[in-house]
Formats: sequence, C-alpha cells, structure tokens
Amino acid sequence: MSGGTPVSAAPPAFAPALAVRRMTLTRFRGYDSARLEPDRRPVALIGPNGAGKTNLLEAVSFLAPGRGIRGARLAEVERLGSPPGAGWAVAATLDTPLGPVEIGTGREPHDGSRQGGARSSERDRRLVRIDGHPAKGQTALADHVAMVWLTPQMDRLFLEGSSGRRRFLDRLVFGFDPAHAGRLSRYEHALRERARLLRDGRFDEGWLGALEDQMATTGIAVAAARREVVQRLRAACARSVGPFPGADLAVAGTVERWLDDGPALAAEDALRESLRAGRRADADGGGALVGPHKSDLAVRHAPKDMPAALCSTGEQKALLIAIVLANARLLAAERGAAPILLLDEVAAHLDPERRAALFGEILALGAQAWMTGTDEGVFDPLGDDARRFHIEDAHIRPG
Repeated sequence: MSGGTPVSAAPPAFAPALAVRRMTLTRFRGYDSARLEPDRRPVALIGPNGAGKTNLLEAVSFLAPGRGIRGARLAEVERLGSPPGAGWAVAATLDTPLGPVEIGTGREPHDGSRQGGARSSERDRRLVRIDGHPAKGQTALADHVAMVWLTPQMDRLFLEGSSGRRRFLDRLVFGFDPAHAGRLSRYEHALRERARLLRDGRFDEGWLGALEDQMATTGIAVAAARREVVQRLRAACARSVGPFPGADLAVAGTVERWLDDGPALAAEDALRESLRAGRRADADGGGALVGPHKSDLAVRHAPKDMPAALCSTGEQKALLIAIVLANARLLAAERGAAPILLLDEVAAHLDPERRAALFGEILALGAQAWMTGTDEGVFDPLGDDARRFHIEDAHIRPG
C-alpha cells in the first residue's frame, strides 16, 4: 500500500513541546550501540520485519515509568552476547514544556559471577538519572514524560484479561497526574508484601494492619485518579469527529462502586475492613480479592452502543486510536504538550481515510509520534512533516 492524499501541514494548534531530540542505545536488544537525532516532527521508522524498528520504540518507551512496550524484564532487554553483567542503557535529551531534560536509564551492571546466588531483585534493578542526578525511582520519569503506545499485541486488549486494560488506563493517567505512578507503585508493593505474609502464615496484626492501611489510602487514591481521567476522556471521546468512532468509557469494580456511593474516606474504610476480613481467603487464594488491582476499563462503541469486545477487529483498533487521540488532545490543552505517541505498525493497517485522519491529528497537535512500517509509501501523505529513518539489521540510516 502506498501513496495517498497529502496531509495538510497547517501550523499546529499547540506548540510541540515534548519530543526526543537525541537518543543513544548501549547493548539494547539487537543494538550494540546506536544513536538517533530526531527533531520535533513525527518520526517514521521504515524497514523490513525483524530489522529493529520495534526495538527502537521500546527504547523510547523506557524513558517513561514502567516496563516498556513489551513489558519485558530488564535482563531480557540486554543484547545477546554482551559480557556477563554488562547491563544496558538508554540516554536521551528531551524537549519538555519546562525546558530540556536529560534522561538516562538502564539495567544496573553487576558482577556476572553473582548471578547464581544473587536475588533477581538485586540483579534487575533499574537505574534512572535525570539531568545527571540519580532519581529515587523510575516513577520520577512521570514528572517529565507523558507517553502512550499502541502495538499489534494490543489488538486483543478488549478480548483478553483486565490487567492489560488497567496498564493502558494507568499510562493515560500518568500524563494528567504524574504522582499516580508513585501511588500505584506503593499500592502494589504493599499488596505483594501482604500476600507474602499471608502465604507464610504470619498473621501479625500490627504488620498486616499497617500494610492494609497503606493499601486503603493509596488504593482509593489510585481508583479516584482513574475515575477522574476516564470521566474527562469520556467527554472528549464524545466530541470526536472524523472516521474514528466515539468511545464510551467507565471504570468498573467494587472500589469504584464505593466511590460512587460515598466519599473517599468511607471508601478507604470499606477497603480496609474488606482486607482485614478477607485475610484467610487471601492466604488461600493469594493476592487480595478486592482492591483497584481488580478493576477494569469498560469500553463501548458509542454509535453502536456495543461493548468493544463484540466489535470487529477494525472497530476495536479504531476505538483504541480514538481514545489515544482524545487523551492527546486533553493533555495538549491542559499541559501545553501532547504526549509522545509510539505507534507500532498502526498506520499500515488503516484505510486511507483513517490514516489521513490520524496523520492530521498528529500534526495538528504537534505531537512527536514514533511510527513503524515496512512500506515507506504509507508515510507519503506526511511529506516533509515527518523525520524518516531507515532501519535494516539494527543499522539506522537517516532518510
């Protein structure tokens, strides 16, 4: 598929203020070392399957909190054949609304001789440096970078389990509320620690009570942030125009029902009491039977009033794009910068009308969208409004 109607290059409605301007990779996936110097325009990565395009998107994704677009363990990212314990690194200079920021992150180098005896958590510690200073954790990245991605693996997002939909939603929330990353991390840590105590049969009232109190306060804050963002996205999606369908969104779960029925403090009390009463059942089943880790993002095709899971594959992809674009519009209006968008093999699978609409939205928002494709013609409608790189066998050639 090639050619297409050129997309208008009208001045963006919002100043492009969040963009990767330089990125270097060291021992990352198939790259021993690599360097890219994009500008603020959208980025098109073009090359055959297996050339290393998605690896570059994954490197960009590690500039934000989380485990990247593949959800990989840190050890899985390290280039095969690297010296034992060498680690990997991604370093980048970004333009942000508050000025340039230098970010470095990677797997901490370690003594390969300790791999057999060291705990996995010790070997797989992710390091983060911001403007040359060590950060306390990767959640600090959310203060500087908002990022959303769509990958082929997400084509089944509405058909599979709720965990993928929660991760997708949380990434949207990070852009509006950077502190959400820290709250979510603290909640998940307390959830794991409580599960470990219960599994070991250690029903220490003081210890369990402290963990459950943290789960209650941070868990309700996590749920409230999700609800607020979804309400705003729902309104933005209802105003969508063009070939992408309107999406009706809601967060479903026990915690959300408590928030619907009363104030946050009452919901905290309810979660705290449910955790205390459910210790025996949670000891047998693992985890916890109630909490925001059980919530789900419910999406419906608004014009058809149909659950997304019952829509066609093309309609599901269009709904995801509609949500991502609505999120980008809201962020651009409220924070002065659209998020960085990582779109892996998305444009090639759209019909010409939807592809032109996607490119038009990206340019109008001034968003730096990183897009992959095997056919350079897919990106012809962007003309000189995109920065092209040709990728082959993990070698990068500016186009």
